[in-house]
Amino acid sequence: MLVSRTADHLETLAEEIRGAGGSCEVEPCDVGDGEALAAMVDRVADKHERLDILVNNAGINRDGLLLRMSDEDYDQVMQVNLRSAFVTCRAAARPMMRNRYGRMINMASVTAIRGNPGQANYAAAKAGMIGMTKTIAKEFAAKGILANVVAPGFILTDMTEALGQNIVDEATKQIPARRMGTSEEIASVVSFLASEEAGYITGQVVVVDGGMSC
Repeated sequence: MLVSRTADHLETLAEEIRGAGGSCEVEPCDVGDGEALAAMVDRVADKHERLDILVNNAGINRDGLLLRMSDEDYDQVMQVNLRSAFVTCRAAARPMMRNRYGRMINMASVTAIRGNPGQANYAAAKAGMIGMTKTIAKEFAAKGILANVVAPGFILTDMTEALGQNIVDEATKQIPARRMGTSEEIASVVSFLASEEAGYITGQVVVVDGGMSC
């Protein structure tokens, strides 16, 4: 199940998954709407009679220096980046407990660990996600539910490419590996944490940043 506020751009990905032999559905939902988001999780779990894996990957940024950051920009980032993950984890915990099996994987950021000028709201939300996930891990490990965090560094995406080559070059200088990561490298870590091979890993933060935060 792929979830986004607008489902149109996910159809291409869904078709790729189906073309590779998998099955996939697309569900439109505004993750900033907690009530609608919880209802969507319940609907999916009821339809399939189980919910095994949850990946919280939604995120926005409203960057600005602390003295110029509005309450609205702070609150909106917290709502979408942190509260949505709280809502989905809480909703997913119930069907996972029924089957005594579950994987919750929350996408944070290296910014949560090292901070970043102009991102007080974003860093706070992602740091909150780490603390929340560690707490979830302690609460549910005995019930067969594992919760972990993936914290990417600079990753090549449409968003980073839009920054311009000069900014990308300057960012790359901060990375010991001297390159940005790829979405495939992040996906491989998520896939591992969702697998049976990661069955004894919970409450951990896996940093994927080319050494930037070490």
